[in-house]
Amino acid sequence: MSVLPAGVIPTLKYGQATDKGLRRVLNEDSLLAMDSLIAVADGMGGHEAGDVASSLCLKVVADGYAATSGHFTAQSMDQLLARADQEIINAGSARAGTTLTGAAIVSVAGAAQWLIFNVGDSRTYRLSGGILEQVSVDHSEVQELLDSGQLTVSQAATYPKRNVVTRALGMRADSRPDYWMLPIDSTDRLMVCSDGLSSELGDEQIQEILRRFLDPQQAADELVLCALAQGGRDNVSVIVADVASAEIDEPIDVEITVPRERVEIKIEDGQ
Repeated sequence: MSVLPAGVIPTLKYGQATDKGLRRVLNEDSLLAMDSLIAVADGMGGHEAGDVASSLCLKVVADGYAATSGHFTAQSMDQLLARADQEIINAGSARAGTTLTGAAIVSVAGAAQWLIFNVGDSRTYRLSGGILEQVSVDHSEVQELLDSGQLTVSQAATYPKRNVVTRALGMRADSRPDYWMLPIDSTDRLMVCSDGLSSELGDEQIQEILRRFLDPQQAADELVLCALAQGGRDNVSVIVADVASAEIDEPIDVEITVPRERVEIKIEDGQ
């Protein structure tokens, strides 16, 4: 373990990949990659709805994060997610929504820490010391049944309602985020993904790929290819990010990846 000394704020080297999968007509996932923030949003709502909800969510987060000029906190993220929730509701009349998960680098008392955030069943993992850990906890019906002991892990893999989420943004439902603060190790590798990846690949396979491919872009590409080879039953999206440097004066680089551009949500009656 090599925790960064006080006053050293790192940036990220990242790779990202997304695919609509083998059974979906449209990709409703969106990805956000910045020097010190990564996130994946998995949209819900179908044609011209889910993909816009996910991209709108990430635009609110990206714009708000950049506006803080490095003075970002868990309270800042909480305010941004409340704003994103309301903007998606306004745009989609509560018929479009998105999950969201990711990580931001923040400074707490001069020390760099991970701020992990999650709403829904997209996931954030950390590879530290060669060991993979799922940091986020799914907001899903199957997770609640696992926590209560009503399902085993093997039963959960085939549970009919395993894709039912219990929290999401934009649906006029429970939209409360969960947060985790973790010290940053200089060797940390983070992975954020939609459930289209985590439902196809087990932790052992994910860990093996993250350890084998040193370049984050190669690791991201391989993870998506393996998820497709396992069935690709949903949209598959992933960002892999490594602690890269301690540069803090470079301009903020923002890249949001979405399936296609939209400016508004149009949902016809009866859909």
